[in-house]
Amino acid sequence: MAGVNPRERLLNAAIDHIAHRGISDLSLRELAAAIGSSHRMLIHHFGGREGLLVAVVQAVEQRQRDLLDSIVPDPTASPGDAMRAWWKHISDESLWPNERLFFEIYGQALQGRPGTVELLDGIIDAWLEPSASIFTQLGFPDGPAAARLGIAVTRGLLLDLLATGDHDAVDRAMEVHIAALEAAMRANGGAEV
Repeated sequence: MAGVNPRERLLNAAIDHIAHRGISDLSLRELAAAIGSSHRMLIHHFGGREGLLVAVVQAVEQRQRDLLDSIVPDPTASPGDAMRAWWKHISDESLWPNERLFFEIYGQALQGRPGTVELLDGIIDAWLEPSASIFTQLGFPDGPAAARLGIAVTRGLLLDLLATGDHDAVDRAMEVHIAALEAAMRANGGAEV
């Protein structure tokens, strides 16, 4: 890719390969060969396997944040519809490989595994500002609190979905969450959702 630095090119190739292959038993040498590089170059750019996996998760998370404005409906749409549009996107089966990786590396980071703890920097905060801004624009009385709750519920339901594969049940649970937010908004004199 012209204009893309070597680290970014390697990262993009790793994201694509890992999304299709997964990381179970994936060695740095195998990954390097699959993306047309060497394990030494991956070590040079990412510090090792865990550093590369953290970079992959962070890049995928950034891509999702970059999509917020294009997925969430315009400000004239109801907040409930905005949340449904985001849930439909983020729970799509095409994203499951990256979401599995997210939870795997997140768990390792929480356990303090060397090379993964960097993932915890911004794992919540990076989502708070853009999400809070959207919730505030949609008329929620406490956008930051609604954003934090939304992040927690979304991640929890994604984990449920990945574990069970029961899209119908998880979608119903998200509808309960949306209904609770709508009721809270009505109780606080907010706009109809």
